[in-house]
Amino acid sequence: MNGKSALGVLLVVVGGIAVLNFIGVNFGAILGFLLPFILLGFGILGWTNGKKWIGGILIAIGAMILFGKLGGIIILLLAIGLIVAGVSLFKKNKRSVY
Repeated sequence: MNGKSALGVLLVVVGGIAVLNFIGVNFGAILGFLLPFILLGFGILGWTNGKKWIGGILIAIGAMILFGKLGGIIILLLAIGLIVAGVSLFKKNKRSVY
């Protein structure tokens, strides 16, 4: 990505923030969920352009933030998986008894 493209992306993002703020959208909540994906995207872009250190660091930071945001959902899915596994064990034991 050259300097003009980066500046173009920056201007589009700042303009989008201004429009959302004018409309009344709570941008803090949106940015809180978009920031990890933005960091991951820039990290992947840096990695593919040969800047492995910076890309790796951005990917790691984005992944950590994303796991932090999705931690409750991940725990919920893990709990549901444990319940399903337990129920399937009960069903197997009832079939083998007869």
